[in-house]
Amino acid sequence: MNQNSSFRQTMPVLLALSACHLFNDLMQSVVSASYPLIKDDMALSYAQIGLISLVYQLAASVFQPVVGYVFDRHPVSRSLNIASVFTLVGLALVALADSIWAMTVAVFLVGLGSAVIHPEASRITSLASAGHRGMAQSLFQVGGNVGGSVGPLLVAAIVATRGRAHIAWFCLVAVIAIIVSRPACRWYSTFLRSMRHENRRMTPPRPRPLSLPMTLFALAVITILIFSKYIYMASLSNYYTFYAIEHFGVSIAFSQVMLFVFLLSTAVGTLVGGPVGDKIGRKYVIWISILGTAPFSLLMPHAGLYGTIALSFGAGFMLSSAFPAILLYAQELLPNKLGLVSGLFYGFAFGVAGVASAILGQYVDLYGLDAVYAFCAYTPLAGIVAAFLPNLHTVRYA
Repeated sequence: MNQNSSFRQTMPVLLALSACHLFNDLMQSVVSASYPLIKDDMALSYAQIGLISLVYQLAASVFQPVVGYVFDRHPVSRSLNIASVFTLVGLALVALADSIWAMTVAVFLVGLGSAVIHPEASRITSLASAGHRGMAQSLFQVGGNVGGSVGPLLVAAIVATRGRAHIAWFCLVAVIAIIVSRPACRWYSTFLRSMRHENRRMTPPRPRPLSLPMTLFALAVITILIFSKYIYMASLSNYYTFYAIEHFGVSIAFSQVMLFVFLLSTAVGTLVGGPVGDKIGRKYVIWISILGTAPFSLLMPHAGLYGTIALSFGAGFMLSSAFPAILLYAQELLPNKLGLVSGLFYGFAFGVAGVASAILGQYVDLYGLDAVYAFCAYTPLAGIVAAFLPNLHTVRYA
């Protein structure tokens, strides 16, 4: 059976994984989209909002490599359902929390759900890709991006005018996520039984494409790129609505629409990044994506309302196309550790975003939103270091 035929057969599994990612990231985005409501409802400062974001992001980041490592060694076919249960309980608490400490527990549980689903669903996506890893990873990622972009719109429609308690309605989404993940869970369960019956490893061992020193060098370059990408992403994901309200005087509902436009652009960019990386190589996609964000980010602090919306779409499109390429590049560097690599890179990305959110919250209190946005606009320029990545597209496995 050729790769294209196998890919068509596993497409329902990949679509289920993408849908599961969509519903998960929709629920995750409800938290950040609700920050203005939580701030007003609980009379919090920007620094306290930054703390809440930090707890959420750290929960989602620190546990991801742990989950990846544990499930590399002891796979669980229903791991996607476990993730949805954590998120369901966390969202219920976000709706009901009456103190900042209760809120931190709530977002910790939501983050824990994310920590389980990302490395696990990414692993299953890779196993079910039938050789089309870029396309499969982009399909998986775009589900998350679409969910993340729809979340703020639903918050504007359901929560903004009715109050924070209505966040509890999103618990129903967790139940839907459990249902739609069934094809992926069934396929993975069958796959695991087959591996155990044949006494085989889930992925045949392959040598690293680069020497250990070059592998470590490439990982160091990727680390710099993730810093530049997620510092800028944190400034938009967590403080864009505040910026729009304060700088342009728009309503909370309209600020959520602006956030939707930005997050929708990340979905479009993600869908493009993986397949293009399959054709021209991951390195060039990473380089063009991150460095290509700079013209949009540098112009945005000086634009009017509708110019800002248009530039945010361009910035989101360019920047988001990098992550599928970054993740696949890292998996190709360490081809025998899919779960661990996925967990490390998703976790590191969430961790950088969390720390950046907390630090940016402090700086917003001190210097104001305009000053912080002017500073963050320069971070995509760090994309120039992608020029030093080895080009794995030309490396042959032994």
